[in-house]
Amino acid sequence: MFINIVDPVGAGFIASLARPGGNITGFTLFEFSLSGKWLELLKEIKPNVTRVAIIRDGGATVGIGQWAAIQSAASSFGLELVPIDPRDAGEIERAITAFAQFPNGGLIVTVSTLAAAHRELIGTVAARHHLPAVYGLRYFVASGGLLSYGPNTITPIQRAAGYIDRILKGEKPADLPVQAPTKYELVINLKAAKALGIEVPATLLARADEVIE
Repeated sequence: MFINIVDPVGAGFIASLARPGGNITGFTLFEFSLSGKWLELLKEIKPNVTRVAIIRDGGATVGIGQWAAIQSAASSFGLELVPIDPRDAGEIERAITAFAQFPNGGLIVTVSTLAAAHRELIGTVAARHHLPAVYGLRYFVASGGLLSYGPNTITPIQRAAGYIDRILKGEKPADLPVQAPTKYELVINLKAAKALGIEVPATLLARADEVIE
């Protein structure tokens, strides 16, 4: 059983989400359509944003899927997207710094191993250049980032217990559909907002699942 995998079909683990086939099933971290929501939140917290840098892993299926969802949503907000495909910490810092030389910028950090490894650096450089940033997972905000919208990574572990019980009682993994999260959480860091000179709209605060002060 897998837990918190983003694209199990693209990774070749299963045949489809509804009918996994083989001898494996599990729980995905999120659906790609979530990625478009990040643009909406960025515009809500910083309405004058017109350019958005997207930190992604362009070589992975998860990076491609997130990028496609963001592209699909961008036109409705009139946003210019600038993809950033860094390979290391140095490239992250140089790319964000170069992007920040022009006004009305914002940042979206998609879910990737590289971004997770360098989350503190990304947050530091974004803050240095006064770039509002939206992330896909809570721990980016706990590390000083502005805002995240994404799944609770513990919930799938808890939900997996039910599948394990069913399999032990004789059901086949191939017949158990892969499940996506049923809820996504909005987390806002007010200290980061204050440092950026952003007054978080009351409507956004009211929807937040967690506010870090």
